[in-house]
Amino acid sequence: MKTNLCITLKLLLPVMLSGFPLTIWANGFLLPDQDAFATARGEAFAATADNASAVYYNPAGITQLEGNNVRAGFYGIDLEPTYTQPGGGQTFNNQFKYHATPQFFYTYGRTNWPVSFGLGVYSPFGLAVEWPQNTGFRTVATQGKIATITINPVVAVKLSPTLSIGGGVMVNYANIDLQQGIFPYPAADLFEFKGDGWDVGYNLGLLWQPREKISFGATFRSSATMNFNGHTETILPPGTTRSYSSANSGWPFPLNAVFGVSYRPTPKWNLEFDANYTDWNALGTININQSAPPAVIPKTLDWQSSWLYEFGATRYFDNGWHVSAGYVFNENSMPDANYTPLVADVDRHFFSIGTGYKGRVFNFDVAYQFSYGPSHTVTSSAAPVVNGDYGFTSHAVLLTIGTHF
Repeated sequence: MKTNLCITLKLLLPVMLSGFPLTIWANGFLLPDQDAFATARGEAFAATADNASAVYYNPAGITQLEGNNVRAGFYGIDLEPTYTQPGGGQTFNNQFKYHATPQFFYTYGRTNWPVSFGLGVYSPFGLAVEWPQNTGFRTVATQGKIATITINPVVAVKLSPTLSIGGGVMVNYANIDLQQGIFPYPAADLFEFKGDGWDVGYNLGLLWQPREKISFGATFRSSATMNFNGHTETILPPGTTRSYSSANSGWPFPLNAVFGVSYRPTPKWNLEFDANYTDWNALGTININQSAPPAVIPKTLDWQSSWLYEFGATRYFDNGWHVSAGYVFNENSMPDANYTPLVADVDRHFFSIGTGYKGRVFNFDVAYQFSYGPSHTVTSSAAPVVNGDYGFTSHAVLLTIGTHF
């Protein structure tokens, strides 16, 4: 009898898991914070791009740098999304709050050379969310983790004293771990997909300074498809029957484009506004393809493309020090009908401040960033157990150190 029940449950899994949240991305897990100076300015850096992190923010900007330039640092964040059950019920918090991601950038250029070279190693997506088992939506989502790394060599050419272009190859690696329950709490069961994969994309950049006080920047990061290869794990009630199956899933990395303008009324001030677009429409329906028993587990996402609007200001001092402040408005990308708690995506406001020092050989920057998202009420999810109020706050610190030789 027990064997027949297990077989029946395995055959029903594709139907039972059709609501499996296949992604923990959206702007909630996009990581544009790759340098403390840029983040202190609200990520408004595409039209400035005057340190080695330009490899990420705008590869055309590395033509402004001479000699060897190194920037390395980390982004540490306390991530605090919340969920409140409908009707003012119990409130739950993310249980996996603390994360850190590193960055490394290097550029090389010679005086009077029109060509410059750069290399970046960074994490463009990442972080994790883990919810308690008793939220009410354990059959939709309990945990999602993703870690990525991009290796990004670039080349830039100065076409004229005021115009530069650049571009490079992005070699991306990612691993993923997604979990949900099969039956409501307090069942002791699990469905999990784990996998990793590689893909290749490219980035392009343009920097144009037609006047001394004004410069324009644009950068483009291509879409690519990450083919995750791994396995599913199923634990059936009462939590003692465990099975594994090889599985794979192809996920799109959406294209990203940033447009910026920098205004420098005096050499001591730099004001910039950037518009940052991500094509989340690429995330339509995604499938997990399981081999035994053969099953295709679909998830319709139908997310919406969205923008980040970024503004930053920097004040430079004669002794090499500078201070910056910035603001970002981040649009929600996820429609309520396909809402997943593994992102808990909401409209968000980011505020940042920072300071740093630039010497002849050594430089550093430190930044603090605070974010909050006004409560977002979901009432029309295709999975009613997801309905409720979602909020978001985070605190982040970035430290970047560099050298020039």
